[in-house]
Amino acid sequence: MTLQDRLDAVERRLQAACARSGRSREEVRIIAVTKYVGTATVLEALRCGIRHLGENRWQQAEPKWRAISGPDAAADYAVQAVWHFIGSLQSNKVKDVIDKFTYIHSLDRMSLAQAIDRHAARLGIVVPCFVQVNVSGEQSKHGLAPEETEHFLKELAAFRSIRPIGLMTMAPHEEDPEATRPVFRQLRLLRDELNARSATAEPLTELSMGMSNDFEIAVEEGATWIRLGTVLVGKEEV
Repeated sequence: MTLQDRLDAVERRLQAACARSGRSREEVRIIAVTKYVGTATVLEALRCGIRHLGENRWQQAEPKWRAISGPDAAADYAVQAVWHFIGSLQSNKVKDVIDKFTYIHSLDRMSLAQAIDRHAARLGIVVPCFVQVNVSGEQSKHGLAPEETEHFLKELAAFRSIRPIGLMTMAPHEEDPEATRPVFRQLRLLRDELNARSATAEPLTELSMGMSNDFEIAVEEGATWIRLGTVLVGKEEV
């Protein structure tokens, strides 16, 4: 199966999920998670019309970023690609990614917010960030507890170079994807509650949730960004 075939299959499933939940297809955007594939596959994804690329480690992402969006990259690809940092980000690595990734999906502690704000201010940019919430409570997952999120968002108001745009979560990997529904629903309800209480200066509009195993359930529960790796771009030795 080619990458275009996989994209077409994902698109059919995504449209069906939107139809089931009464949503417009335009409300949901796909991030191709390219951490397990090389530059050639990323370029193929761009040729298929995919624009949003997700990576979770700069060390793995760097050669792909340089080939596609770096100073010597072909202009057509550099213009097309929008990079998302979706993994846990160490504060001392912020300087490596801050001017290369448009979005950060894993803001979950004040020390990281301070580092992002400091480096972004030096560059004169404002970084759209998702606050990561550990809805499932799994110890293996990063993120704030749901009850900590409002206080954290209010503290973020002090940082002028960070713009919180939504929430992100990772559901447990379940044999039956339906079992992930409560996690995604809780994140949507949390966002709505935070907006009702004006926890941020501007309403939180985005929900980054849903991966290869469970994206249809996430879409039905309100995801605006889904992060798709193996189901879309596959997995290879890189």
